[in-house]
Amino acid sequence: MDETKPLKVRLTFCVLLVGISLLFAAVVTDYWAVLSPRVADFNATCEAAHFGLWRLCTKRIHVQKQGAKETGCGPISLPGAHNCSYFKHFTPGQKSEIFEVTTQKEYSISAAAIAIFSVGFAIIGTICVLFSFQKKRDYLLKPASMFYTFAGLCIIISVEVMRQSVKRMIDSKDTVWMEYSYSWSFACACSAFVLLFIFGIVLLLIALPRFPQNPWETCMDAEPEH
Repeated sequence: MDETKPLKVRLTFCVLLVGISLLFAAVVTDYWAVLSPRVADFNATCEAAHFGLWRLCTKRIHVQKQGAKETGCGPISLPGAHNCSYFKHFTPGQKSEIFEVTTQKEYSISAAAIAIFSVGFAIIGTICVLFSFQKKRDYLLKPASMFYTFAGLCIIISVEVMRQSVKRMIDSKDTVWMEYSYSWSFACACSAFVLLFIFGIVLLLIALPRFPQNPWETCMDAEPEH
């Protein structure tokens, strides 16, 4: 038996916890994408926006000209009146007035639902790992590794759905948003995918039994008959 296996499991689990923290940060925050309209008058105010899986926040910013080629509204960090509202399509009986593209509703719901699956897989995987620390329960590491891998796959699918959502909205002729950029919540989701997917596979490799290095090693390691 590999005596370093418990240490390897704990180190891998620590990295996975970092990935889970990034996953939770991405799901609950509202900085997946930052949107801004094109600005013609630099002495006026403009309305920039940032949104996540659940709500959209707008900020009215007083624009000051900084360069000849800078025609967007922002950056979002500038001071201004801040207002956040949850997506209207989650409220029965009301029509969404946040996005002009009709397919935005389906994109947002899909991205949020897939992200919830990712969080669920990560929680179940963590429970399996914690139970595996008890004696004779190493077999739980294998399903835990698969749950972490599934969590990573789900969050990257959610990222792609959100990316297509933003792209489709910007390309629409009816939208007021002309420019966009991905922010730190988006980066957290991508980082969570890398850690959960890669180290989920690493955990699976650690959980697998060690293969004999020589054809006769298994026979030599067997206890002699009395």
